Amino acid sequence: AKFAAIMLCRFGGALSAFTHAPAMRKAQTGALVHRFSSLRMMSAAASSKKLQADKFLQSQGFGSRKFCKELIEGGLMSIGGQEVLDSKEKIEVQEGMEFAVGEEEWQYRTNVYVVLNKPAGYECSNKPSAHASIFELFPEQFQVRGVQSVGRLDQDTTGMLLLSDDGQFIHAMTSPKREKEKVYHVTVKHPVTPELVDSLSAGVELKDEPGTIVTPTAVKQLEETLVELSLTEGKYHQVKRMIAACGNRVEKLHRASIAGMELPAGLEEGGWKYLTEEEVKQLLSGHLQASIK
Repeated sequence: AKFAAIMLCRFGGALSAFTHAPAMRKAQTGALVHRFSSLRMMSAAASSKKLQADKFLQSQGFGSRKFCKELIEGGLMSIGGQEVLDSKEKIEVQEGMEFAVGEEEWQYRTNVYVVLNKPAGYECSNKPSAHASIFELFPEQFQVRGVQSVGRLDQDTTGMLLLSDDGQFIHAMTSPKREKEKVYHVTVKHPVTPELVDSLSAGVELKDEPGTIVTPTAVKQLEETLVELSLTEGKYHQVKRMIAACGNRVEKLHRASIAGMELPAGLEEGGWKYLTEEEVKQLLSGHLQASIK
């Protein structure tokens, strides 16, 4: 009861709602992957890394050190079934180690990397203007520890969205120089014609940016009113503007993959999952051979 009262006050019940419902230069790619692997090796070899209990919880997004101290001294933290009652107790940190706050089980993560199947009607902002925020789909701890979306999708666009609190990972995945390919499934108002496919493939001049030509890396008709569009750029409303410039209109837009990684099969709209170390490394290298499961 005490745990519920404290966490409801601090996190609005987010813990109880916690469910999981192209080219890049080789040297740059290697450096990025090496950096990530090095960080993971450092985390795995965490026998020399110790944190005070309050700092441990703070690093995982449970609030200020003062609040984390209250949680601990209230008997709400445990590791391996053993209560941690001293907020100054030194904890030997290991990546993935399990701990609990109240009745909620958690794993220690140096950084958070997740993939979300974004539903329509959600803004990629923690301060939405007209719709719900995607962060309502995650535990409150994610916002506290600085998790943000890796790029953005319009509120009416669905599909694959990455989120992380690793700034270098976010930069590597969003920098235009990295040319990370995103694949979109675009439902259009009028039937897809060979002329539309040819126009898109040849490159489109955006009406509101004279002289600006945007060219997809691939265009493929999937159904009568469905086309697959692959892009390495990320201009504002780019897909909608490209289709409009060709005399058609986007009715639905869905992101199917990023950097060769497809949206996990079976992940329902609004559902999300943590990415594995290997999946993150493959995203950085841009060469994923199969969908994640």
